[in-house]
Amino acid sequence: MLYAFLGYDRTHSLERRLAVRPTHLVRVEALQREGRLVLAGPFPAIDAENPGASGFTGSLIVAEFSDLESACRWAAADPYVTEGVFERWEVRPFKQVLP
Repeated sequence: MLYAFLGYDRTHSLERRLAVRPTHLVRVEALQREGRLVLAGPFPAIDAENPGASGFTGSLIVAEFSDLESACRWAAADPYVTEGVFERWEVRPFKQVLP
């Protein structure tokens, strides 16, 4: 089943986000290699492809996991969680309709 992982950035977390991004991407790229990733990316804090110093307000990952518990375990181990980029996060079942 698909699950949506929503992370909400702490205020002024851009420097920390950028520092742990390579480790975060390794985990997300593993999902992609396994054919389990539907989409992933951040929410810019302003209406711009590259928000620069304005940074981001959070991230969204939609991926396949065997169950909610597995998805939550994966999310809890993400560097954006363990290194304090996210102020809060949640994992929710997701039903893709389109495309």
